[in-house]
Amino acid sequence: MGRVFEGDLVARSGRFGIVVARFNEAITTALLDGARAGLVRHGVSEESIDVAWVPGSLEIPLAASRLAQRGDYAAVICLGAIIRGETAHFDYVAAGAAQGINRVALDMGVPMIFGVLTTDTVEQASARAGGKLGNKGYEAAETALEMCNLLRSLAPQPVQA
Repeated sequence: MGRVFEGDLVARSGRFGIVVARFNEAITTALLDGARAGLVRHGVSEESIDVAWVPGSLEIPLAASRLAQRGDYAAVICLGAIIRGETAHFDYVAAGAAQGINRVALDMGVPMIFGVLTTDTVEQASARAGGKLGNKGYEAAETALEMCNLLRSLAPQPVQA
C-alpha cells in the first residue's frame, strides 16, 4: 500500500471566509454561529474569520468566488437554507447553489464548503441549525479545516531522482 493522505482538524494558519445567505436568516444566523464556534474551537482566531452576507443562496457562489480571488483565504464556508415551497423554485435554487459552489472550488483551487441546507420544512432546517440534529455550520467548519490540511499535504513536491 502506498501513502495515505488525510487532513486533520488543527488550525495552522490562514484566514477563513464565510458566505451567508440572508434569506431564512434565523436559520442561517444559527449556522453562522455554529461555523464560527467550530473554527474557534479548533484554534482559529476570531480576527481570522471574515463574513460576507448575500441576499440568498443563489448569490453565494459569486461572493465565494470573489473571496477566493483575493488569495488570502484558506477556505470559504458557504451557508444557506433553502426550504421547499409549493413551486419548482426550490429545485432551481438548490441546484444552482450546489453547482456554483462546486465550480468555484474547482476553478479556484480553494476549498468551498457546502453548508447549504436543503430541507422540506423549517422544522427540518432548525433541527440542523443547532437543534436535535446538531449544527451543520459547525460541521462545515470542521470540513474546512480538514480540507485545508489535506490540500496542504497534497501540495506538489519536487521530484527526487
